[in-house]
Amino acid sequence: QVHLVESGGGMVQPGDSLRLSCAASGLTFRNYAMGWFREDPGKERQFVAAIKWDGDDTDYANSVKGRFTISRNNAESTAYLQMHNLNSEDTAVYLCAATPSANSWQFTFAWPYWGQGTQVTVSS
Repeated sequence: QVHLVESGGGMVQPGDSLRLSCAASGLTFRNYAMGWFREDPGKERQFVAAIKWDGDDTDYANSVKGRFTISRNNAESTAYLQMHNLNSEDTAVYLCAATPSANSWQFTFAWPYWGQGTQVTVSS
C-alpha cells in the first residue's frame, strides 16, 4: 500500500521560507514522478510543482516560479518543496502526490497517489 506523508508546514510571516517534505513508502520511489499541489476550502486543487523520477525535469506553476524549488532524494524516498518569499496567496493545504506518468502533471487526474496534506499559513 502506498503512503505519502507530508511534513514541514506551519505558520510563517510574509517573506519567510519553509521546506516541505514528503516521505514515500509502498512504491519503488525512483520509478515515480513526484508532485505538489495545494488547496483552499471551496477552491480547486491547484498544481504547484512536479519533478521527474530522475530529477532531470521539473515543472512549476507560474505563481511559484522563481520562489519555489522541488527536489527529491531517491535514496531516502523523499521529495521536497523549498518555498521562499512566501505571501498570503500561498496559504493552503499542501499535498504531495506520486505518478508513474510523464505527462499531464498539471492535472489531478494524472496523479493516482496522494498524501493527506500539511497546512501552510502565511500571515502577519
